[in-house]
Amino acid sequence: MITAWIFVAIALFALALLTYFATRNRTHPAGIDGAISMIRSIDMEAFRNLVDPAEEEFLRCALSAKEFRVVKRKRAWAALAYVRCAGRAAVLFASAGQAAQRNSDPQIADSGMQIAHRALRLRLHTLQASLRLLGQVVLPGNGNRPLVSLIDEYEKTAQTLLRLGRLRNEQHV
Repeated sequence: MITAWIFVAIALFALALLTYFATRNRTHPAGIDGAISMIRSIDMEAFRNLVDPAEEEFLRCALSAKEFRVVKRKRAWAALAYVRCAGRAAVLFASAGQAAQRNSDPQIADSGMQIAHRALRLRLHTLQASLRLLGQVVLPGNGNRPLVSLIDEYEKTAQTLLRLGRLRNEQHV
């Protein structure tokens, strides 16, 4: 009898978890305007500073080994927060791109396809970066491979999305 109650509790927990994940992204504004708003909300310069190998080398020289590991671990957690934000942005970018693909204007539809493809690549880069950063949290003494590909992909996707926003505004004028 106790086993049955345990399974019921696990099933209810799983249901609550699925409901949470299904509804959590609905709080973000939808469409191109929401995606452009998301672009502006992420401070890429601060993220770039957190993952800069030269900055890490400076800290390695300026701090004791123990202090360096503590600081590197904190910086990895902060960078991970940026990466998670970029991952959520990628999902929003993909939605905006898919919506633009349905537009009757071939230029807008083409830009939408480009954004959707870039958003997928950006999401893959964020997953890879998350794994790297978690590795740095666990083993902060190991070397830091730059996350340049994530930053480049984010900036290319953002530029394409901003271009789509301009095209859409020109269409409505």
